[in-house]
Parts: sequence; C-alpha cells; structure tokens
Amino acid sequence: MILALHIGFLEISWVDFIDIALVAILLYHVYKLIRGSLAVNIFLGILAIYLIFLIVRAAQMELLTTILGQFMGVGVIAMIILFQPELRKFLLLIGRTAEFNRDGIIRSFSSWRHDYHDDFDIIQITEALKTLKATHTGALIVFSRDTELKFYIDTGDALDAQVNKRLLLSIFNKNSPLHDGAVIIYKGRIKAARCVLPVSENDHLPPHFGLRHRSAVGMSENSDTLVVAVSEETGRLVLARNGKYIRGLKLKQVEQKILEYLHNEEPQQWDSIPDDSEIIPETKSA
Repeated sequence: MILALHIGFLEISWVDFIDIALVAILLYHVYKLIRGSLAVNIFLGILAIYLIFLIVRAAQMELLTTILGQFMGVGVIAMIILFQPELRKFLLLIGRTAEFNRDGIIRSFSSWRHDYHDDFDIIQITEALKTLKATHTGALIVFSRDTELKFYIDTGDALDAQVNKRLLLSIFNKNSPLHDGAVIIYKGRIKAARCVLPVSENDHLPPHFGLRHRSAVGMSENSDTLVVAVSEETGRLVLARNGKYIRGLKLKQVEQKILEYLHNEEPQQWDSIPDDSEIIPETKSA
C-alpha cells in the first residue's frame, strides 16, 4: 500500500483519502435529505456519539469503548425506527437516480410504459382547476405515473372513474362528503377520492401553508407523484414534487408541468419558487 502521510501512529494512504471523501459525500447527501425535519438533530447527535466512539477506541479506552460500542449496537435499531420516513425517502431517491437511460430499446420500453397518457384528457383537469381557482374551492389532486398508490387509495373511497371536469367539481364541492381529502389519478382515471395523505414535517415551509399544502408537499416527499393543491382562501395553485413546491404559476404553466410529469420529460430537480410578488399571504389554514 502506498502511503501518502505518516503522522505519529497514523499511517494514511491514498485509499484512506478516497474513503473519507466518499463518506463525506454520503453524509452530506443524507444531511441534505433530512434537512429541515426534526430528524436532523437526532442524526447530528448520533454522528457525534459515533465520532467519540472512534476516538476512544483509537485511544484504547476500554471502558468507554465497551459502553459506547453497546450503545452503537442498539443505536442501529433505534435509527431504523426513528428514521423510517427518511430511509424511505433515501431509498426512493436512489431508485429515481438509478433509472435506465431511455435510449434505443429502453426508450421504446419507456414509451410503451407511458402509452396510456395518450388518452389522458388534460383539458378536463385544467378546466376544473380554472373553476376551482375562480371560486376559491380548496382541492388536492395527486397524479401518479408509475405506481397505483394502493395504500393511499385504501384510505379513501374507491371510484375508478374517467377524469371529468364535472366529476372533479362535484367531488371538491364544499357540500360534498368527498371534498375533505385528496383525489388520486392513475393511468388517466380517478382511482379514489377523500384520500388521506402524509403531512410534511419540513420546518422551512411558509408559515401560511395550511394542512392542504403540507399534505401536498408530504405526499411528494413520500412517493414519486406530482400533487396540485388549490387554496381555499386565495385560489392560488401550488405544485409539489420531490418535496419541493412551485407556486404562482398560471394555468397554462400548470398544464405544462403535469404533461411533463406524465410523459417523464420533467427536469431532474425542482427548486421551490417562492414568488412572493405574485402570492397573497394566506391568513387561514389552506
């Protein structure tokens, strides 16, 4: 092994530098993934204890090494329990970045996978959103491209109906028993209404975001979906994807984003665009 540095009892090789760099990159991405949630403080605490464990083990402090070693052994199970949502997001992120390149045969396969979107009448959605926006009717619509989301569908009332403007307006009518919850659209059909979505715990969301908007962001954090929320107070539209949100978009832009998602032509990353010049702060829960 070729040594790069020799400091006291430490012998550092080039492999060690690469190892440290890879670990640093991994820790950075894990921190970036959980940043803004309550789990970040737990993560930093466990990381600090582990660093202390490495130091006392290198210094051959047997008693502290034994105590901290036992703690770290139990800590692995504790981390799995405490970080269950974050681990789910991390594995989902890995799955997204490991998607096949859509060239040649794979491009044909991808096109076959998404053929059903040719029958998706986006005009029905945009016309419904236009009316919901104009009448300040709160709404929450989830678009799923690849998965049926059966777990979330089972929390609501199954419909399996064709996407239709009148049906969407009837569902989100304030007097409808189905209005309180989300509509899930999969393969061009409304699979269910009144569905319960996970609520985001991100502390950096705007304070005027109510339960509806937090549910939209939370659903996008926990699944590979695109979520559209309509504010009941302002009629403003918010799109959520990969834990990020875009607001202040016009209907034509919303239509474009939905089509990009359905045809898998969207950019890799979404940045939140808090265009406050176009946003009227909400004073009540959305």
